This record gives sequence, structure tokens and C-alpha cells, in this order.
Amino acid sequence: MNEPRSGCPINQSVEVLGDRWSLIVMRAIMFGHFRTYGELHSHSLEGIATNILADRMKRLVEEGLLSVAPDFAHKQRTIYSLTEKAIDLVPVMVSLGNWGVKHLTPFPALAARLARPVSRVPPARAARPVPQVLAGLPAPAAPLVRAALRAHLGLQPRGQRPRRRCLR
Repeated sequence: MNEPRSGCPINQSVEVLGDRWSLIVMRAIMFGHFRTYGELHSHSLEGIATNILADRMKRLVEEGLLSVAPDFAHKQRTIYSLTEKAIDLVPVMVSLGNWGVKHLTPFPALAARLARPVSRVPPARAARPVPQVLAGLPAPAAPLVRAALRAHLGLQPRGQRPRRRCLR
């Protein structure tokens, strides 16, 4: 971690996340539920090089966005998880994806999961802006990401209301 160029929070955020690959790695962990180096590399839509992936993951750990734990089922494998600092980025990533769908030309198959209408949101929430990516969130998404999205939408945590499948 280097000294920031200025005290501007946008500049400091760009210094942490503004390189070509950091947000792509974060997206894969947040929404793709890939947690090992091998999964991240083999499922990369953009074809990230192994040395770049290793460097970005090391930087994201140093910045406190990812935590590292050994995989007890496989001696040589490491599990990467989102930290609270990274979970705070979920609404930002959702907004960034929605902005891309609105103003750029993503591949239709990838944009479809972002642009899908969110018809499963209760009518009381329909007047609020709802992240469109919520409809395309894969079922095995990390529980912490789902909790962050619930908090972003102002939904009750599970167990405090009748069980509904509004987020799946």
C-alpha cells in the first residue's frame, strides 16, 4: 500500500481498485462464487494471465479486500473470501453493472442477467431504485454478499420475517 496522491476519497478508491483487473477479480468472487486461484483463472471471461491474476489477488489481500485461508480438503489450495471492506463494494459493483447495461454494449447473454426485470421484489419496494443485477445473482452466491444486498435494499434479514424467495 503506497501513500495516496491526495486526500480525495475518489482518487484513493481509484488507486486501490482502478487498475485493469482488480474489479474483474472482485466481480468473479462476489457474483461468480469463485474462491480459489484455479477457479478464478479457469472461469475468467476476460482471459486474465496467471501472473496478473496472482499479482492482483496479492494486492487485494494487502488492501484488506480479500482474506486468505487454507483449504483443509486440499493441502496446496487457498480459499479467498470477501472481507467486510469488500462487501461494502457490492452496491457499487451492482451500480457499475447497471450503468454498463444502460450506456455500453455488453454481450446480450451477459447483459441479460443484469437487465432482467426484478419482478420478485415485493410491491412495497417497487418504488425504490432496485439493483437490476439482483435478479441475475446466482443461487450459490456468498451469504455475505446476499446479506449486503438485503441491507442495501432495506430488506429484513432472514429469520425475522416469513420465508420468501424474493432474491432468488
